[in-house]
Amino acid sequence: MTKKNEIPANSKSSPLEKFGKANVIITVKNLVKKFGDFIANDHLNFEVYKGEIFGFLGANGAGKTTAIRILCGLSKPTSGELNIAGFDGYKDTEKIKKNIGYMSQKFSLYEDLTVVENIRFYGGIYGLSSKDIKERTQNLIEKLNLDEVKDKLIKDLPLGWRQKLAFSVAILHEPKIVFLDEPTGGVDPITRRQFWDMIYEAANNGITVFVTTHYMDEAEYCNRVSIMVDGKIAALDTPDGLMKTFDAKNMEEVFIKLARGANNNE
Repeated sequence: MTKKNEIPANSKSSPLEKFGKANVIITVKNLVKKFGDFIANDHLNFEVYKGEIFGFLGANGAGKTTAIRILCGLSKPTSGELNIAGFDGYKDTEKIKKNIGYMSQKFSLYEDLTVVENIRFYGGIYGLSSKDIKERTQNLIEKLNLDEVKDKLIKDLPLGWRQKLAFSVAILHEPKIVFLDEPTGGVDPITRRQFWDMIYEAANNGITVFVTTHYMDEAEYCNRVSIMVDGKIAALDTPDGLMKTFDAKNMEEVFIKLARGANNNE
């Protein structure tokens, strides 16, 4: 398990060295999203690699949520090029949805269903066969040590248990990409570290993890980090690279310097 403030070893690897251009799984070129005259996403450009843990950071209102909705096939861009898991972001939104997983802090599991009912329900939504649903449900319960609470309602479980289960359900169908929107919000530090162990396991199994977080120490666990300011990507690099570029001791300092720079330009 990762110790507090210890950066996992594979977050320090060079993205190209570790993943390679041939393994690009998300391509975004000049992505623009407008709501009337308001530009929520202003010419975004980035690539994400298979098996990479990609941090997508920004203050509230920076445009993160809008971009994630587009990447998940829930909204279409105003202009630009977009390819997710080999599918066109304009034409293949339904195919994109089938090849991704999604989890957020606010909503992931149905609180009035039991642990088993939630797993089976999402297995059906993901199109798994009855045999696969049965096998994966049992495997998941055993892996998370949930046998004693498998018939309890989700709302009766501690938040940390719910979040770990929600992540496991989000990758139940073995998607190519999983989007995590502030997945560790509100949970205790020990559970947060356990959660990141699960993220690293998923990434090592080839699942690309696209994660937003308000915890800057978690940003240092990512292979690369993108920071949005006022609808634009203000910086993108490895955590070590960003800290070097901005002469910062940690990612929180990087974030503050970018935010202050934006405020000074207003």
